[in-house]
Amino acid sequence: MANPTIYKIISGSRDKMSKSQHKIADYILENPHSIPFITGAKLAKMTGVSEATVVRFATFLGYSGYNDLQKQLASSIEKQLNTVERLNMSHSFYSETEKAIYDNFNEDIKNIQTTMQHLNVEDFERAANYILDAERIYIIANRSALSLGTFLQYYFNIIFGKSELVHTTEAAFDQIHHVNENDVVIGISYARYTKSTLDVVSYAAEKKATIIALTDHFSSPITAYANIALFASSNMKSFLDSFVAPLSVINTLIAYIGNVERINMKERLENFEQLWDRYDVFYKNNEEN
Repeated sequence: MANPTIYKIISGSRDKMSKSQHKIADYILENPHSIPFITGAKLAKMTGVSEATVVRFATFLGYSGYNDLQKQLASSIEKQLNTVERLNMSHSFYSETEKAIYDNFNEDIKNIQTTMQHLNVEDFERAANYILDAERIYIIANRSALSLGTFLQYYFNIIFGKSELVHTTEAAFDQIHHVNENDVVIGISYARYTKSTLDVVSYAAEKKATIIALTDHFSSPITAYANIALFASSNMKSFLDSFVAPLSVINTLIAYIGNVERINMKERLENFEQLWDRYDVFYKNNEEN
C-alpha cells in the first residue's frame, strides 16, 4: 500500500477517535485509491458528517487541515495507480451533472497555479544558464512525455542547433554514449516514471553531464540524478496525466533562453525564414485584396 505510514496512523489511532471520525477513517481505509481526490465537502457528504468534522479529523492526525492530508495522500497514491484503475476512478468523480468538461479545465488551471506558487526561480535561472553554456543538449523523454520532449527539442534546435532528442531504448545509448561534463541532459519524467528514461539519465550522470529534471514531485526517482529539478504539477482525475503545467514551464524556459540569446538567434532565424520562404513551408494567401 502506498505511503503506509499515513494508513498506519489512521488505523492505530482508531481507539482515540469519535464516532464521526470513525466513519471518516473507515472510508479512507476502505477506499485508499479514491480518497486523495475527494474534496472535504464530498468526503463529509459520503460519510454523513460535517465539513468541520473532516477538518478536525485531519488536524487530529497531525495535519494542518484536510487539504494538507489530501496532498500527502495524492502525492503517494496517484503515482501508483495504473491506467485502468485511474479510468475507473475518473468515472466515479465525473458526471454530466458535475460539469466534467469544466472540471478538467479547472484542474489544468489549478495545476498551473500550483506550479507557479512552488516554482524556485533561482533553480529555473540556474537551469537556463546551464543550458546556455552547454556544448550539447540531450533531451530524454519517453512514452507520453515524448510530446513534451519533441516540443522542447524543436525550439532548442532553432535557438542553438545543438540539441538531440533521445527517446528509444534500443538506440538511446548509441545516441548518448559520448556525453560528457560539458553537456546538459534534460530528463522529462512523470508518474509512473518510465524506466528507460531513468536508465539513460543515470548513465549521463555517471559521465558527469549536468542533469536537469522536469518532473512532478520531490519524491520522483529522477531527482536522485539531477543537479537541478524543475517541478510542474500534472494531477488529473483520469487515466492520463495533465501536461498543461509542464508545457507551460517548457514554454517559459524557451522564452527566457530565447530572450537571452536574441542577438545570436537573429542570424539563425533570418536563415530559417529564407529557407521557409524558398520552399513555401507556410501557407500564403496570394489573392489580392
